[in-house]
Amino acid sequence: MSRFFRGFFIVWVLWKYGLDDLVLSSFKQSWLRAVAKVLRMGRDLSVPRGVRLRMALESLGPIFVKFGQVLSTRRDLLPMDIAEELAKLQDRVPPFASEVAVATIERAFGRPLDQIFKHFEQVPVASASIAQVHFAQIVDHQGQTRDAAVKVIRPMMKRVIEKDLALMRMMATWLDRLSADGRRLKPIEVVAEFDKYLHDELDLVREAANAAQLRRNMQGLNLVLIPEMYWDYCHQDVIVMQRMNGVPISQLSRLIEAGVDIKQLARDGVTIFFTQVFRDGFFHADMHPGNIQVSVDPLTFGQYVSLDFGIVGTLTEFDKEYLAQNFTAFFRRDYKRVAELHLESGWVPAQTRIDELESAIRTVCEPYFDRPLKEISLGMVLMRLFQTSRRFDVQIQPQLVLLQKTLLNIEGLGRELDPELDLWSTAKPFLEKWMLEQIGPSKLLEQLKSEAPRYAKLIPELPRLMHEFLKARAQAPLNDEVLKLLKQTRQTQSTMLRAMWLSVGFVVGVLLMQWVFQVS
Repeated sequence: MSRFFRGFFIVWVLWKYGLDDLVLSSFKQSWLRAVAKVLRMGRDLSVPRGVRLRMALESLGPIFVKFGQVLSTRRDLLPMDIAEELAKLQDRVPPFASEVAVATIERAFGRPLDQIFKHFEQVPVASASIAQVHFAQIVDHQGQTRDAAVKVIRPMMKRVIEKDLALMRMMATWLDRLSADGRRLKPIEVVAEFDKYLHDELDLVREAANAAQLRRNMQGLNLVLIPEMYWDYCHQDVIVMQRMNGVPISQLSRLIEAGVDIKQLARDGVTIFFTQVFRDGFFHADMHPGNIQVSVDPLTFGQYVSLDFGIVGTLTEFDKEYLAQNFTAFFRRDYKRVAELHLESGWVPAQTRIDELESAIRTVCEPYFDRPLKEISLGMVLMRLFQTSRRFDVQIQPQLVLLQKTLLNIEGLGRELDPELDLWSTAKPFLEKWMLEQIGPSKLLEQLKSEAPRYAKLIPELPRLMHEFLKARAQAPLNDEVLKLLKQTRQTQSTMLRAMWLSVGFVVGVLLMQWVFQVS
């Protein structure tokens, strides 16, 4: 019964904001289009459709707001006006009662609150759809008092999420079956992706692990601060971390008053992003202004402070190599190579014509090269590439969608700090150095060093394997086919011997270099 009333409320909100017209008018069935015309009578639908969709999601509550935020990252699927409007959704909801937060903490740790914290502030400092944050103090193993931030999951979240997800799956199924345009948006796959995203975010230990990994990766860069996780106080429903002090990056007047170099701050943000993406392959994928502060402490003055690590992106070595070659081809305006890379990666069907894909990519990219560098948005180039690739049935990888979304966030933030920011000039030296490391001699030596133990085991076995192969061939009866095969075998033997000695040379060279490095 509760699901029925919730469904009825959703339908009413859709009607109120005219989204029924938006959906029904896209259906191919004539009778549904007729229904849309009748329902349109007497209603003012002059407000842009993206604005109406955003207002409807805000009316439906925090789970739908978060769904809209996740959907806004799929700019490869959405029309531009809707994607831009969904990106404005703010995940702000009223805090839940402090007594409930305390009960959750005590249940998680099995102890009274005063035995867990030296001090706990009952009034939350931040609240979102999944959790809220309280400040507290803990006593560490050395007896030192530490300021901490406590993130507590909202009560009954799993039950609420499951109800709304069930309704979303039902609506996605209807949309997929009844509308050709709706089917192109892959509603069932999008809801499944949102399901995974939400359940991942419900496990706060996962977020703590993400933060710990980013903190390790960023040590030594001296550009960003990431809170330390206090693992003795971490649970699936509660995590406790180092309390961070900083000025929200959106408060530019306070930062300027404090003496922060705003232009350098913009350049540092680009450096942090490209380091996380291209060096580590592990990046903070939710870098909007609400999750970023700037330290004004004398010891860390001007450094970024990152918060909220529920969403991170990862890139495999294959992804990074693919990006390296794409950027190289892109900088050279070698659009044919960009098209070939799409085909080689398996992201477009094998029957795709390279010349057609090349032409489409040229159409997207060429106009950007006629603009001043500071006006070129790499995030927009990627987004338009994704949208263009859609008609070639390109299967855009989720990690690259997250990358594109984060890149748009970084570009927007950087140019808000410094309207003259030239992202390409800031990033190009970093990218060139990284690409050289990916496809240059140093990368080859690194791979040879990692493969050296395998070569050392394989090479001694080669003579025995070759002897067994030749012995088996010698025992076979001679005929024209066998003689032809023997000739091919001799050629193969010669090639294998050359490869073997080349491999031996590589291995010996790598081992010698490794020994020299160790000695020096």
